[in-house]
Amino acid sequence: MDLNRITLIGNVSKDPEQTELPSGATVTRLHVATNHSWKDSKTGEKKEKVNFHTVIAWNGLGNTMNTYLKKGDRMYVEGRLDNRTVEKDDGTVKYYTDIVAKRMIMLGGKKKVEESTEQVQEENVPEEVSDGKAPF
Repeated sequence: MDLNRITLIGNVSKDPEQTELPSGATVTRLHVATNHSWKDSKTGEKKEKVNFHTVIAWNGLGNTMNTYLKKGDRMYVEGRLDNRTVEKDDGTVKYYTDIVAKRMIMLGGKKKVEESTEQVQEENVPEEVSDGKAPF
């Protein structure tokens, strides 16, 4: 059995962008920043790194993100990783890894905390293991 699942808590680093496809479906793209900090073993100095993640959401969940999220908002998102390749006009190839959102929770801020889920094709992945042990 395979598992492709990612969970992030971070800040929206750019306002969501929504596109309507010819089929009538909508796709929303937004970027989430996450921070990682550690103490340098040689200098004892605190260091920090920021990673930026592209989140893709379809239809209802994407509409909710587009309506209620803006740059600076804190959010929880879970979904799956998806790799894609784009060949540019000059022949160069770009590789991207996106998070295809399945669930989102808005955290903090003045807005009412809302939860929205989009029903998409989900793999049959057990959420719990009966003996209480982690599956990996």
